[in-house]
Amino acid sequence: MLTFEQVSLSFGEGIGVAELDLAVAEGEIVALVGLNGAGKTTLMRLAVGMLRPDSGTVRVLGHALRELPSARWCGVGALVEVPLAYPELTVRENLRIACLLRGSDPRCVERALDDWRLGPVADRRFRRLSLGNRQRTGLASVLQHDPQLIVLDEPSNALDPSSVLVLRDQLTKRAAEGAAVVVSSHHLDEVARIADRIVLLNAGRLIGELDPTGRDLERTFFDRIHDDDTSRAAECEQTS
Repeated sequence: MLTFEQVSLSFGEGIGVAELDLAVAEGEIVALVGLNGAGKTTLMRLAVGMLRPDSGTVRVLGHALRELPSARWCGVGALVEVPLAYPELTVRENLRIACLLRGSDPRCVERALDDWRLGPVADRRFRRLSLGNRQRTGLASVLQHDPQLIVLDEPSNALDPSSVLVLRDQLTKRAAEGAAVVVSSHHLDEVARIADRIVLLNAGRLIGELDPTGRDLERTFFDRIHDDDTSRAAECEQTS
């Protein structure tokens, strides 16, 4: 459903991501974790074509990204960084536009309002929403058409505990129905509840995985990051 094959992308100030190899299968939830600046958002942008790699290949729904037919993008649901919406339109109007753009059944709008408990603010303009309701609107918009591939960058941002439960239920339900899910997060305890795999990203490189059922995940996470930083520093000393 989503594959990175030796994908690298560098920015002017240094490497963004390097030599990424990652595959996400149908029905699988993969959580991506790392410190700030590790490259999580860059990876997400590469996954949905917001950035193009310097080298390597990104495949989405079985197609190389450059060759993905435009109609196949309807099978992708992505929220990267901030929800995209028209500020002067209501929640319901924004959902309807997103539905029409993807060629979906307009009846999905009312279901999405119900799923994400947006009924009380359905006719409120997006710009007047709280941050949490904006995030819920964004999530409803990218998931209401039942995408086959779901890519979410820090989706629990600004969500209250009850909304986090809704998010969790939505993702596990969609994975059970066959969707592939990639989600980045700073909250190890939360993603461990739903992830089949937790993938570690550090300084632009994938450095292994964590067992979602393991104990003391945060300590293990920081130990792995420290070990990787130490190993890289030693390599730099040897080559200098």
